[in-house]
Amino acid sequence: MIKYVPSLTDIVMEEIPHKVTLALEISNCQGNCIGCHSPFLREDIGEELTPEVIDRLIADNFGVNCVLLLGEGTDPDALKSIARSIREAHPGVDTALYSGRAEVEDELFELFDYVKVGPYIKEFGPLNNPGTNQRLYHHGEDITSVFWKTI
Repeated sequence: MIKYVPSLTDIVMEEIPHKVTLALEISNCQGNCIGCHSPFLREDIGEELTPEVIDRLIADNFGVNCVLLLGEGTDPDALKSIARSIREAHPGVDTALYSGRAEVEDELFELFDYVKVGPYIKEFGPLNNPGTNQRLYHHGEDITSVFWKTI
């Protein structure tokens, strides 16, 4: 089972480039990043994320063209099932996963259109810092540099 925190669900425009993204905070985070902005997500909180919940959230948020799971939880099979259900029920809606792990299985790159890897390390900064250790991939291609502004 994957759990999300409904009160933290939001529409975001900057997490995934050029997408109107429904961002879902996933609990039971296995990471232990120093400086984590949401350490409470390490706890077993929230409600079960099911295909029916995803369907309702997409229907209630007109214009969404990407669903982002901010975290993986503790049930890899449920995570994969959610990605598959979005693809099957909502053609044209991309799937995205933010993982705090340094590396993820190839299967996640196949199931999710966008995959962010790398734990947050304060001295390297987030994606918009050219020195970041984090990477965002789109269909396996590193697109992290789209976050770096040039003058």
